[in-house]
Amino acid sequence: MADLSETSERTIAPVPRITIQAFCETGETAAMIEGAALDRRMQKAQVKVRMGGGAAAIEAYRHAPTPNVIVIETQGSRSKPIECLDVLAEFCDEGTRVLVIGHLNDVALYRQLIHRGVSDYLMAPVEPLTLIAAISDLYTAPGVKPVGRTVAVYGVKGGIGASTVAHNFAWSVARDQGVQTVIADLDIAFGTASLNFNQDPPQGIAEAVFAPERLDSALVERLLSKCSDNLSLLSAPASLDRTIDLSEPAFDALIEYMRASVPCVVLDVPHQWNAWTKRVLTAADEILIVAGPDLACLRNAKNLLGALKHGRPNDQAPRILLNGVGVPKRPEIGAAEFSKALEAPIALTIPFEPTLFGTAANNGQMIAEIQSGSKVADLFNDLAAATLGRPEARRGRPSLLEPLLAKLASAKLPGRKAS
Repeated sequence: MADLSETSERTIAPVPRITIQAFCETGETAAMIEGAALDRRMQKAQVKVRMGGGAAAIEAYRHAPTPNVIVIETQGSRSKPIECLDVLAEFCDEGTRVLVIGHLNDVALYRQLIHRGVSDYLMAPVEPLTLIAAISDLYTAPGVKPVGRTVAVYGVKGGIGASTVAHNFAWSVARDQGVQTVIADLDIAFGTASLNFNQDPPQGIAEAVFAPERLDSALVERLLSKCSDNLSLLSAPASLDRTIDLSEPAFDALIEYMRASVPCVVLDVPHQWNAWTKRVLTAADEILIVAGPDLACLRNAKNLLGALKHGRPNDQAPRILLNGVGVPKRPEIGAAEFSKALEAPIALTIPFEPTLFGTAANNGQMIAEIQSGSKVADLFNDLAAATLGRPEARRGRPSLLEPLLAKLASAKLPGRKAS
């Protein structure tokens, strides 16, 4: 059971750029969490407070992805904490941490909660600094895994649309999946992320790469520009005032800083093949390879898969995306044939939609902003969900008739009478 009475006497590391949702049973605890959210150490985190305790949390996540941290207040046995956690576990995404604020000083209850994967149990009333320290320790204590994962997006041929895929993918991760995300444009000379997001930040990735001695978490925060509540951009200057001759580990420190504080870092890797691009791809947690349905892309994709396999023998294979499929009158290699030649599945096929993509590019918007219900927007959402390990990309809102239909279905089961 957490004993953080000395919290004020030690340094509390800032909470990383995560999402936190609390479900309270008392107004006092709700007010405490809202107050804690205003603390300087919580300024990167996105905090939402609701009432209803564990039961409300279960209803909230039946049809929605879970945040990085769930805080649940329970008032003893009448709140049925063990039963609630068992049900909640069915809906929790991998990586979600759960903190429980309880009103019982019960060692047996504490052990049951920890056995079920609860990260910590705090005795009410809880001080704001105690809660902040408990959340901070989940991500900054020695030996814990980094908060985030890196997803590298790479096109096997110039002009294949890999940057567009990277930006829309990052947007879907942030907006549709509710995950705090940074899109990092690694194409220092010709990057397009600032254009696609209609941003004009005065600083960007070059300041971190060309002055590594200045690099720290504070500098990284200053370089980020906010695109939406959950999405930030680390843009490229897209300037030719100097040649770009980068060393192999040029991006190592920057990526590690971001990975330590952001749940998802999307790396828009330019179409080059040199020491640093190979290093970035090899070190990424996930790789999305963007190709077109033609022979050159097939050859390049096959070569790339072979090259990456040597450096990533124990990692999941890159996901292959076919982009711009269905150009009128253009002979194309079909997805099935492409997959057979690669000896790898095609994770996603993105259709040729010139008006939709062209309008989005010219407006500095994402596909979902132009046409939220389009097939292409849904495909990016599917890709985001699959990459995050979530089985369902689009969990529809529950129908008002759902309880009635469930009741009727159960009534038809053999041996059971309708109630």
